[in-house]
Amino acid sequence: MLEHLKVSNVALIEEAAIDFAPGLNVLSGETGAGKSILIDSINFVLGSRVPRDFIRSGAEAATVEAFVTVAHAQLIEQIADMGVNIGADRALLIFRSQTAGGRSVLKINGKPVTIGMLREIASLLIDVHGQHEHQSLLNTQKHLQLLDRFCQDDLGPKKARLAGFIAEYRALQKAMADIPDVDAGESRVEMYRFQVDEIAAAGLTADEEERLYQRRKLLLGAEKIVFSAAAAAELLRDDNGALDKVARVLEYVETIAALDADKKNMAEALNDAYAQLEDAARDLLRYTDSLEHDPQELDEIEARLDQIYRLKQKYGRGSVTQVLEHFDETVQKLNLIENGREELARLAAEKKLLEKEIGRVCLEMSKIRKDAAGMLESQIEGILRQLGMEAARFTIEITNRAEFGTNGFDRAEFMISANVGEPPKPLSAIASGGEMSRVMLALKTALASYDTIETFIFDEIDAGISGRTAQQVAEKLSIIGKNHQILCITHLPQIAAMGDANFAIEKSQINERTFTYVHNLEGDGKVAEIARLIGGAAITSTTEKAAKEMIKLAQMSKKGK
Repeated sequence: MLEHLKVSNVALIEEAAIDFAPGLNVLSGETGAGKSILIDSINFVLGSRVPRDFIRSGAEAATVEAFVTVAHAQLIEQIADMGVNIGADRALLIFRSQTAGGRSVLKINGKPVTIGMLREIASLLIDVHGQHEHQSLLNTQKHLQLLDRFCQDDLGPKKARLAGFIAEYRALQKAMADIPDVDAGESRVEMYRFQVDEIAAAGLTADEEERLYQRRKLLLGAEKIVFSAAAAAELLRDDNGALDKVARVLEYVETIAALDADKKNMAEALNDAYAQLEDAARDLLRYTDSLEHDPQELDEIEARLDQIYRLKQKYGRGSVTQVLEHFDETVQKLNLIENGREELARLAAEKKLLEKEIGRVCLEMSKIRKDAAGMLESQIEGILRQLGMEAARFTIEITNRAEFGTNGFDRAEFMISANVGEPPKPLSAIASGGEMSRVMLALKTALASYDTIETFIFDEIDAGISGRTAQQVAEKLSIIGKNHQILCITHLPQIAAMGDANFAIEKSQINERTFTYVHNLEGDGKVAEIARLIGGAAITSTTEKAAKEMIKLAQMSKKGK
């Protein structure tokens, strides 16, 4: 529910703060007072494009804030899935500003959002029907959506099942498309076979190249290694070499240890060092003897590294791992081509079975829609009769499209005959704006209990109607207002009298500047405004009396509903 709206520096509105009530909120005022500015402000904070001259002259920026509470747990969950969390108060503070230079700021609960996210969230909360927006009913693509809302409890499980089947169907289509052309020709098959044979014959392993580089490095440095190992062994083992010197040191330390027990550890450490040096000398001699400079092995390593390099350049783009991956992919492609016809036949059979399942679910959905269409037709015709269209016939024409989608294969179009003897025609055949308004209101009334949107805004839904029909429209708005919040801009006293909250939009001039204000009307203020709507600018005792009587009758009507 839209609880509070704050508008700053929008066209003629310098500052306006409005607290809306549950039920039917009526906004009225003289022509040109600024009612459309208020609707533009609401559309702006809900993500619509910025109208021309939206920012008040002389102001740096226009700002609109909307404080909305969300009652439906389903909506809270949907909004949370979009990345906006709602606290325990179930509230959203939507903020949008626009500077004269074109810079825009959008926030929900203090968190910056994109214009797309704002529009998506707003579409779940508030439904705005502007003075000409009921023409959207002429868009037949929306007709199926409206019908589906009427039968969503029965249709929802079928839609979910169809969505699963369609996901499988698309996966099958992709799998079939991914199979290489089985008629590609023998030249491609031969190319794949050559690549597979060439890589397989090379017998590559992922770590072989690194091992070969290490072995080549060893062979290239063999002479230097042999010299260094022999020299080190000689320094250790020769007369008066390191071992002889450590041995003499050890004799002296052992003499010390024999006389000073505290130095026993020193003797043991030197003894261990001598043993380690002996082991090192033996290892160096064995290592020297094991090294052989083999030019043939080096040539073989160079040849193998060259083979690996060429294969990497040809298939791996610099990596043996990529060569092996290319091998696996090519084997798979070769297998798919060689077995493609068999695989295509298997997938085609699976696809055919799935098409039958999809078709069956689409037929079930179509039956649900046709049954629901009959009930919705009856309800809307009954409401239209109450709204003064006694002869109206409303039908929903359901036809099948050639292709199925997530909504099945149905298309729906609303048809109407406004006069006796005329066949039903598309809604676009309605010439009267008043008739179109009543059709839209009838739809909203019939669908009200199925709609999770909590706030409806109607801008001059009363266009082209008066008298008894106006009273019926007012009563229907009041009925919708029992389960939804309604904001209605109107010129009709019948609708104004039915309001649970009333607001007057007034324009005045101060110091050669024009200002639009919004006032909450209660008591005598409401009576005066309804009297103005009845009789025009001059309010007389007669129009006041009529206004009071109209308010009294409206209250009685609401109690009786």
